[in-house]
Formats: sequence, C-alpha cells, structure tokens
Amino acid sequence: MSIESPADLHGMRAIGRIVANVLDAMAREVRPGITTGELDGVAAAIVKAEGARSAPADVYGFPRTVLISVNDEVVHGIPGARRIGAGDLVKLDVTLQKDGYVADAARTVAAGRASDVASRLAACAERAFEAALAVARAGTKVNAIGRVVDKHVRASGFTVVRGLTGHGVGRTIHEEPTVPNYFDRWQADVLSDGLVLTIEPIITAGGEAVVTGKDGWTISTRDGSLAAHFEHTLVITNGEPVILTASAA
Repeated sequence: MSIESPADLHGMRAIGRIVANVLDAMAREVRPGITTGELDGVAAAIVKAEGARSAPADVYGFPRTVLISVNDEVVHGIPGARRIGAGDLVKLDVTLQKDGYVADAARTVAAGRASDVASRLAACAERAFEAALAVARAGTKVNAIGRVVDKHVRASGFTVVRGLTGHGVGRTIHEEPTVPNYFDRWQADVLSDGLVLTIEPIITAGGEAVVTGKDGWTISTRDGSLAAHFEHTLVITNGEPVILTASAA
C-alpha cells in the first residue's frame, strides 16, 4: 500500500508500535530453558490486550501467533514444545493486523552467549538492513536495496537466501513490490513517496539452499548452517524512510 492520508499513517504507526512492543517483550524473555511455545504465549497476551490479530494466522492459517525459528531454521518456525538451548540463535518474526492495517518485523536474538559465527551472522543481518536504508528513497529502483544488502552480506563472508524476500505490506501481509536481497536486474519497480514495504535481510553462514520441513511451514538451511533474519516495516519518502516498527515508533 501507499500512505494516502493522515489516517493511513496513524493506522500504520499504531500497528507498527504493537509489533515493536511484542518483539521487545519476546526478546527480553529469550533465554536457555524457555520453550518457543512460551515465547508465543508472551506475544499472544500482548496481541489480545491490544485488540490486534496475528496476520499469518488470519491470512494463511498459521497455527500460532508469531513465527519463531531456531538455529538452522530460517523462517516460519511453529512455536511449540522446543526448549531453547544455551547459545541458540532465535529468529522472532511478528506480523500483526489491526483496523485494516498490517505491519511486519523480525529480529535475531541469541539465548545467552552465542558462538562467534552466530554473533557475527546476527549482526550482519542488522547491518545489511541499515545499509539498505541509505538507498531506500523515492525515485530509486527497488533492486538498489538488494544490491546493497548482498554486497554487505558477501563482504562479511555470509550468504543471502535468494528465495526469501522483502515485500510491500500494509493492507495484507504480502503486497507488491517484491524486494529481493540481491541485485535482480528484472526487478524494475521504482520506489515511490509513501510506499509501505519491508526490508528484511535473510542470510546464512553457509549455502543459500533451503528446505521446507514436514510441518509444511518451517524453512531450514539444506546444509544445516545457521541463519539470521532482520526486518522492519517502513514508509518510503524523498528523504530518510520512516521506520514504523522500531521500538520508539
């Protein structure tokens, strides 16, 4: 979607704030011994109190409130009985809707002290996002975002998962345009003032090949390597983008 009125911006800021609060609350609870189901419960309580709903549950029938993926799990993990271990790399992915507006954000959190590779991987995903913000301006081609993300990730010794991308958002979960994390010369869309989208580097410490698990949801690295994910929903402007899902938004 594109922001077309003050009401649109207000609605997107409101749902972005809830997404940020849920992520913050879950991140504080990530520790060895907690289950992914318990983390989902933390999210569900806030979502209910705020009068919001899980967009993946409503749109795609996802069985829980949020998506939680651990270590080699890249995205779309189903929270449940899995107990987090010391040093695990936990991806928290929250997509919520309220009053007709949808926002989406993710971050990667280590449970206790992570390995050097895990720490560098998580930091790389976040830095790649930050690098992409510098080119996310109205009038710039969408594929400039992917060029910057891939360049940063490769320079850090890691790999972009090409099959998983950012996307437009706002009225539902996945909208146009697709926002690849690599330079796609066929992606000729141009960013416009007011456009709402996600930028979300999804990267691994090994290869880019992924597989979908028997649950039909969880996507993991084929080679078992660690994965990291960092994402925000933002509004494109002629200057710096407005990040709707930042903690202070």
